[in-house]
Amino acid sequence: MKILIPLILYFAMGLTYTYSQNTFTLSGRILDEKKQPLSGVSIFLQNTFHGTFTNRDGYFTIYNLEKGQYIINISHISYKTIIDTILVNHDIYYDIEMKPSTISLQEVVINDLSFEKREKEESLNLEIVNNQYLKQNIGGSLMNSLERLAGITTIDIGTGQSKPVIRGLGFNRVVVVENGVKHEGQQWGADHGLEIDQYNAETIEIIKGPVSIMYGSDAIGGIIDIKQNKIPLNNSINVILDLIGKSNNNLMGSSILISGRKKSLFMNLRTTLINYGDYKVPTDSIDIYSYRAALYKQQLRNTAGNEQNIHYTLGIIQHKFTTKLFISNIYNKSGFFANAHGIEPRNVDTLLHDKSGRDILYPYHQVNHFKIINKSQWNRSHYKIETDFGFQRNFRQEWSTYVNHGFMPATFPDSLPFPSDLELQLDKYIYSANLKPTFYLNEKTTITTGINYQFQKNKIDGRSFIIPEFSQFTIGSYAYTKYYFSNKSILHFGIRYDYSFLHTESYYDWFKSPNENYTLWSYLQRSNELKKHFYNTSWSIGYIHNLENLIFKINGGKSFRIPDAKELAANGVNYHHFSFEVGNPNLSPEISYQIDAAIEYRNKKFAFEISPFVNYFTHYIYLNPSAQYDRLYGNGNQVFYYTESEVLRYGSEFHSHYEIIPNIQLGVIAEYVHSQQMSGEKKGYNLPFSPPASILFNLKFKKDRLKFAENLYCSLDYKLTSTQKEIVPPEEITQGYQLLNLSLGSNLYFNNHLVIFSFQIQNILNTKYFNHTSFYRLINVPEPGRNIVINITIPFSSNLNKSKQN
Repeated sequence: MKILIPLILYFAMGLTYTYSQNTFTLSGRILDEKKQPLSGVSIFLQNTFHGTFTNRDGYFTIYNLEKGQYIINISHISYKTIIDTILVNHDIYYDIEMKPSTISLQEVVINDLSFEKREKEESLNLEIVNNQYLKQNIGGSLMNSLERLAGITTIDIGTGQSKPVIRGLGFNRVVVVENGVKHEGQQWGADHGLEIDQYNAETIEIIKGPVSIMYGSDAIGGIIDIKQNKIPLNNSINVILDLIGKSNNNLMGSSILISGRKKSLFMNLRTTLINYGDYKVPTDSIDIYSYRAALYKQQLRNTAGNEQNIHYTLGIIQHKFTTKLFISNIYNKSGFFANAHGIEPRNVDTLLHDKSGRDILYPYHQVNHFKIINKSQWNRSHYKIETDFGFQRNFRQEWSTYVNHGFMPATFPDSLPFPSDLELQLDKYIYSANLKPTFYLNEKTTITTGINYQFQKNKIDGRSFIIPEFSQFTIGSYAYTKYYFSNKSILHFGIRYDYSFLHTESYYDWFKSPNENYTLWSYLQRSNELKKHFYNTSWSIGYIHNLENLIFKINGGKSFRIPDAKELAANGVNYHHFSFEVGNPNLSPEISYQIDAAIEYRNKKFAFEISPFVNYFTHYIYLNPSAQYDRLYGNGNQVFYYTESEVLRYGSEFHSHYEIIPNIQLGVIAEYVHSQQMSGEKKGYNLPFSPPASILFNLKFKKDRLKFAENLYCSLDYKLTSTQKEIVPPEEITQGYQLLNLSLGSNLYFNNHLVIFSFQIQNILNTKYFNHTSFYRLINVPEPGRNIVINITIPFSSNLNKSKQN
C-alpha cells in the first residue's frame, strides 16, 4: 500500500509534460458595475472541461484551447450570469462587465448553470448547496451542517453522528446517494450514524418529498444526493487544506485534498482526520427515568470519538465520454454515553470514565465503511447513457463489558466463537448497478429510462441479538418524461415497477432458557427463516410554470417502501432505548400518496418561497409500545411490536430574504409538519420523532470587497422552536426553546495568498434545551452547550503551462 499510492499519483499526474503549438489562450478581466475587479467569478466553456476563476484583481486565463467556436458561461454569486459565443483561432483577451442579480433564497449559490437549470425545471421541492455553504454552517456531521435548511432535521447520536430527517420522515424513508449509488449502512437503527465525510461533499441536492420513480423503495420521504463533481483544470496541481477546531468537545481536525489533471486524465486524493472529546451540556445532572445521574464538569462521559477517512478518485474525460472511479474508506469510533447503554446509571465507574475526557471506554462502537463506485457517461447529440456500478461493505461492531442479562450464564463460556465483550456485530455487503439512458426526441420532449439493481447480504455476530442475518435482492425499472410546452411551461411524468425478495435466516440463542414452569431448558429460537416477495408500482406527475421572477410548481404521486429485516423479524433487546422489540412478518409495504406545491418569487431586493404538502399513507410502519415486559433477556424491558396504520401528514416550509439596505439582509426560515395516525391502537396520536414547528430569523451583513478581504459576511440567527405536545408514548412532551447563533467569515489575503476563514458561535447563551428528535431525548439528555467553531481553508494551486513558460 505504501508503494501503491505514490505509483498511482505518478501515473495520474503524468509528470512528463508536452505542449502543443496548435492551441490558444483565452484571458481577460471581469469588472462590476462600478468598474471594480470581481474575484471568484466562474468562467467555463460549455460542453468542455475548460474553466477557471478570476483572481483577486479580476483576471483569468484558460490555456490549451483548440481552434473552434465556444459558448462561454460567466457566473458569480451576486451577479447575473452571462452567456456569450466566442470564436477561438488565436490568443484572445476578453473583458466584460457584470450587472447585479436578483436576490437568491440560498445564501450560497452553485456557480454552475446546470444546477440553476435543475432548480427551475424540477417539479419537486429541490435545494442545492455547495461545499462553501457546508463550511459556513459546519456541524458535528454532514447532516448537522444541513439542519439550517427548511424541512431538514436530524436524529443526533452525540456530536459526531446523526441521521437525516426530511419533513419528519427518517431511517429507511430517506435515501442518501453518493456519486449515483445509494449509500447503504445499518440505517434502521436510531444509534447508527451516516458514514459520510462531509469534507468530501462538493455539491448536495436535497429533494423533499417522495422520489420513488428514480430511486425506488426507501425514497418515500426524499433524497440527499451527495456529489463529487469538480474536475481539476487542465495541466494543474491543486492542494486544499482544511483545519477545524471546536470548543465544546475539544475537537481538532484536518482534511487535505490533492488534485491534478493532465489532459484527459485527472485524480483527487483526500484524507480527513478528526479527534474529539466528551461533549458538554449546560447542566450538572440529568434524570434517566427514575434516577438522577451527576455529570462531572458538565461532560457527557464517554462520548469522545475519532474519524479516519480516505478518498481516491481517478477519472478520464473526453469530449463524448467521461468515467470516474471513486474509492473511499470511512472509519469512525465513538463511545456511547456511559450512563445510558443498557446499564443502571448508578453502576457506572465514574472514577474511570471521568479520568479523561478524550478516552473511549466501554461501551463504544466502531464502524468501517468501504466503497468503490464507477460512474460513466456517454454523450451523443440525441441521447446520453449513464451507468453506475458500486460495491460497499459496512462493518459495524458494538462493544461493552459482559453482563449476564436474563438467563445468560454468570461466567461467559470460552467455547463460543466470539469474544465476551462483543455485544453486536453487523457485516453488510452491497452490490449495486444502475443504467440510465436519456433520449432527446426533439426540442420539446426528453425521455429518461432506467434499471436499478441491488443485492445485499447482512451477517451478524456477537452475544446479543436484535435482527437475523438476511439477504435481499431488488430490481426496478422506470420511464420518466419531460415535455416543454414552452420555455416557461414544463410537464413531468414518470412510472416505475419494482420487485424485491427478502430472505431472513433462523437464529437460536447461544444459552439455554427455561419454560414458564422451569421444567425444560432449551436453546430458544429467536428468529424463523422467512422468505418474502414484494412488488409495487409507483408514479409521479408534475407541472412547472416559469415567469421572469416567479415560479409555480405542483407535483403529485404514489410511492412505496419495502419493510426492512428489523421490522419483519426483530426479536431482541435494544440496549440504547431499554426496550424489547418484536418484528411482524405479515407487514405490507408502506404506500404513500403525496401532493407538493411551491411558489417562488425573486427580485433584486426580495425573495420568498412557500412549499406546502399533503401526504397520506395507507400503511405506515412504526414501533408500538405494549403493556408487556420481557422476562428472558433483560431486566423487565417494555415490549414494543412493529405494526402499521393509516397516517395523514401535512405541513409547509417558508423561506424569505429581504435586503433592508445595501449589504444588510433580513431572512426568515420557517417549517411545520403535522402527522396523525388514522387507524390502529394509536389512532389519534402523532408519529414518533416528529419535529416541532420552528421559525428562524436571520440578520446578515455582506460585503463583496474590502482592502484585505473579499466576500465578508456576518450572520446572526435567532431560532424559536415550539413545544412538541403531539407525541406517541414512550415519547415525552418536549418544551420549546430559543437559540442564538453567530457566524462570520471572509476570504483573506496574506501576501496575495488566499485564506478562507469561517467562525461560528453556536448556542451563544449556553441555553439548556432538548431536541425532540435526538437519540438521547428519551433519557432527558439536553443538547450541547455553547460551541465555538473555527474552520480555515488554505488553497494552493500550480499551473503546469505557466511553470513551463517561466
